[in-house]
Amino acid sequence: MTERTLRVLEFTKIRQQLVDLTVTSMGAKLAGGLMPHRDIGLVRAAQQETEEAHVLLTYLGGQPLVPCQDVREYLRLAEIGGTLSPRALLDVAGCMRASRAARDALVTDRENTPALTALASRLQTFHRLERDIIEAILSEEEIADHASPALADIRRRIRQCNERVREKLNAIIHSPAYQKYLQDAIITIRSDRFVLPVKAEHRASVPGLVHDQSATGATLFIEPMAVVEINNDLKQWVAKEKAEIERILQAFSQEIAPGAPGLTANLDILGALDFAFAKAALSRAMFGAAPKVNDRGYLRVVRGRHPLIDPQKVVPIDLWLGGEIATLVITGPNTGGKTVTLKTVGLLTLMAQAGLHVPADVGTELAVFDEVFADIGDEQSIEQSLSTFSSHMKNIVDILSRVTANSLTLFDELGAGTDPTEGAALAQAVLATLLGLGARAVATTHYSELKEYALITPGVENASVEFNVETLRPTYRLSIGIPGKSNAFEISQRLGLPQAIIDRARELLSRDQIRFEDVIANAEYHRQVAQKERQLAEEARLEMLRMREEAEAQRKKMDEDRDHAMRKAKEDARRVLENARQEAEAIVTDLKRMKKEGGVTPEHQVQALRQKLRHSIDDLHEGLAQPVPRVIAPPKSLKPGDRVLLVHLNNQATVLASPDAKGEVQVQAGVVKMKVHLSQLELMPEQQPAQRAKVRNMVDIQHRAVSREVDVRGMALDEAMAEVDKFLDDAVLCALGEVCIIHGKGTGTLRSGIQSQLRNHPHVKNFRLGRYGEGEDGVTVATLK
Repeated sequence: MTERTLRVLEFTKIRQQLVDLTVTSMGAKLAGGLMPHRDIGLVRAAQQETEEAHVLLTYLGGQPLVPCQDVREYLRLAEIGGTLSPRALLDVAGCMRASRAARDALVTDRENTPALTALASRLQTFHRLERDIIEAILSEEEIADHASPALADIRRRIRQCNERVREKLNAIIHSPAYQKYLQDAIITIRSDRFVLPVKAEHRASVPGLVHDQSATGATLFIEPMAVVEINNDLKQWVAKEKAEIERILQAFSQEIAPGAPGLTANLDILGALDFAFAKAALSRAMFGAAPKVNDRGYLRVVRGRHPLIDPQKVVPIDLWLGGEIATLVITGPNTGGKTVTLKTVGLLTLMAQAGLHVPADVGTELAVFDEVFADIGDEQSIEQSLSTFSSHMKNIVDILSRVTANSLTLFDELGAGTDPTEGAALAQAVLATLLGLGARAVATTHYSELKEYALITPGVENASVEFNVETLRPTYRLSIGIPGKSNAFEISQRLGLPQAIIDRARELLSRDQIRFEDVIANAEYHRQVAQKERQLAEEARLEMLRMREEAEAQRKKMDEDRDHAMRKAKEDARRVLENARQEAEAIVTDLKRMKKEGGVTPEHQVQALRQKLRHSIDDLHEGLAQPVPRVIAPPKSLKPGDRVLLVHLNNQATVLASPDAKGEVQVQAGVVKMKVHLSQLELMPEQQPAQRAKVRNMVDIQHRAVSREVDVRGMALDEAMAEVDKFLDDAVLCALGEVCIIHGKGTGTLRSGIQSQLRNHPHVKNFRLGRYGEGEDGVTVATLK
């Protein structure tokens, strides 16, 4: 396909929408280079890929891929023995994490996504190396202390040196002998060494090394001799720290090098998966469907919609081309939707051949063409001295030189821009040539000669876009089989052109032209009437089917309710009769026992047996009788604090206010407040307050193991605050005095939110940022009460 065709049919805009839906640079590159396929096998494979991604998006509920960077450059550097920076290592670890997440999400026992499952199964995982990098490198500027035992020991010694230097400098600052020599009682750093600000006139009073001076020269920054040796040790340990970090980075880079080919393959697979899910996301956004594809040149669009028009405004079209119809001639008034129809056919064809779903209903079928040609729009060129007609003809000449039997050609206003008679003749000749080649063609025109040509030529069919003359507005509906009318006289009359001019124009038309236009108008009128009648009949049929389905569902429900009631009644009767039988057998057994014992049975025992039998008969009657609903008398007076029963909810509530003029009472049931009418309430009898039992909660914290630090990096603020709150509760239960909260540096959102939480927390006495070696601004240290 030529770049001009892709631009004219706006396929480039669809491609940009696809790029915007990708989450990786690899996927974006594939989406940006998407081109329609000419091979039907490739088209079907691409459509299958999109359909599987659509199924997975529906099943998983969203995008299963994790965004990651293209790290091929870093991998090449590692392969040649280079040392990767912390940022590069974190990006490589991100690629490993994305590969692992994609494999976990997609490699399952699902049988309806074989292609994407097979693709994801080729992803290699590097879980141990990924974990080591993430744990060792906290950010692109910070390496964790536990990255290596040597680094932990070096940083411990750096902290010791820092403390020794500060102790000595604090002693000097607070010494009465030195305070008068100092400009400020602070410790600062110059050239990576701890210094004191000394007044220039007292330089000789503070022995040490001068590292800097203020802009005015009034202050000298002196490193006292008492801390020179400690500062020297500190500088050596800092150099060792830097060397150890370099060694750690080099070690990680060497571990990555053997897996670089696998990671490079992972990037290609992740890009392909990202591209597939972007196609599926585009399908969901435009409510697309997978079209059937064929190589027979047959097109059938079912309620097709142009994807770049607002879905709330676009009017779907139904169109078919191929088989007995090789050429479609679309006529109708200006702004009626002819060009949109032309672009819709071309764009849907390109999208289908590119493996994209199309915005149309199920049943849509599109052909795979070797070329799609489009002559749409006015591209006249002043520099090349080309008029509108010349620019169109130049495109047509180029199309005719390259068209084949398996091509789709689209012409907008074919033959326009020149003498109507000659233009119509040229247009007819062009369409006849394409028809002879067997190519598929769709053309828009206003020429009556082309309407007549379509009526009398086998393989050529008329189509028209509807126009409402009463409102002077197009309906944008496409009708195949009937030529359209330009409605120039009607539109001019409605817009105010004098009737005399319109009548004179009608007189200038030949009798044959008038008769032809009248036939078209009459046929269009009867077609619209027939379509409305069909629509009404279809609506009536659907309504009848709906009512029949509802009646059938109601009948089934009544049958099920009746059967259920019968089963329940029989079960209740069986249970009651069984109980009565057991009672009667028990009475007979007692009488037999009494008879065997001999003598006269006492009267009170006989009366007891009679009473027992009478109760059994009463129970049998109650079991078979229908329950009588209880009649509730609404309370005559209610006051705040009364306990009532919500009859319709079978729940107790407390009265909050007396009944209003409407008889409605405000009550509270649990945490819910509501207004209820008096008829739905029953006053509850007052109950004596029960003696409250004393319950002693015993919490065994003897064996609880709580860490002194919590890591909330990567969490949202609300998640982090909840985690910190739970951590502080556990720390208090374990009697910890000081805890550490790791939130990272980042944008500062987590740090600000957590410190605001600590400021008002009942368990926190005070808090501060971490010192050097503790994590500095990436850590908050809290002292508990």
